[in-house]
Amino acid sequence: MARATSTARHELGNELRRLRGERRAADVAMALGWSESKLSRIETAHTGISEADLDRLLTIYGVRVEDRTRLRDLARRGRARAWWTPYRSSVPDPYDEYVALEAEAVLISEWESQIVPGLLQTDEYARAVIEVGADVGEAETIQRRLALRMARQAVLTREPPPQLRVVIDEAVLHREVGGPEVLRRQLARLLEAAGRPGVELLVLPFSAGAHAGMTESFMVLEFEPGTRAPVVHIEGLTGGLFRVKPTDVDVYRDALSDLRERALSEEMSRTAIAEREEALRQVATS
Repeated sequence: MARATSTARHELGNELRRLRGERRAADVAMALGWSESKLSRIETAHTGISEADLDRLLTIYGVRVEDRTRLRDLARRGRARAWWTPYRSSVPDPYDEYVALEAEAVLISEWESQIVPGLLQTDEYARAVIEVGADVGEAETIQRRLALRMARQAVLTREPPPQLRVVIDEAVLHREVGGPEVLRRQLARLLEAAGRPGVELLVLPFSAGAHAGMTESFMVLEFEPGTRAPVVHIEGLTGGLFRVKPTDVDVYRDALSDLRERALSEEMSRTAIAEREEALRQVATS
């Protein structure tokens, strides 16, 4: 599967930094007639690189012409306009990388203790979540973030779709985000999502007691073998945080395993969601 724009640029930057080896950035930049900051921006994925500039750089690094195809492809993808580009001005910078990684992942595993995960939210539920964001003020920003969140959900309908494993706390079924009717319709959406191939949706009951995910919600993104290592994403009030150290990723993987073991079965989870949806429906019609 083709790399998304942002991840392709990061992969190219990492590869170019590796190829530079012990050479001083200032010496390489001088040999090319560049500023040192230009080389730094390319290596740190803050900017793309033209094919002509890439060829000159690879010549200095001694990379054979016949070995440049993959790097040229990464550079081309890094220059491409990502589908989420129109929304970038309304979200924190780390979110751009998160969207790129999510679009590339083949396995998305998520624990959520407060709200329905973004990939499964209805538009009205998502709007209610976005409107209370700590850094949201203008109506236009809310609308653009809502549009981006809805557009992200297309990842679940791509071919082939990623596997999605979600564990939500039972509290999510009771927190009336947007009001009881918005929550009821959101729960109906969850029931529909739980029946899709490749989707595992589990509810962690209150009776599970203390567990490994009590301090934060998080997501583990995993990719095609041989492409890139797994990444953990943690959403905060002012943007997302990434964990990429293998030892850190293992901690979150173990936490997810603990949560899945403590959660209700898939069938019992669907029953819990359906019963809560029905209870809200009866209140609305009484």
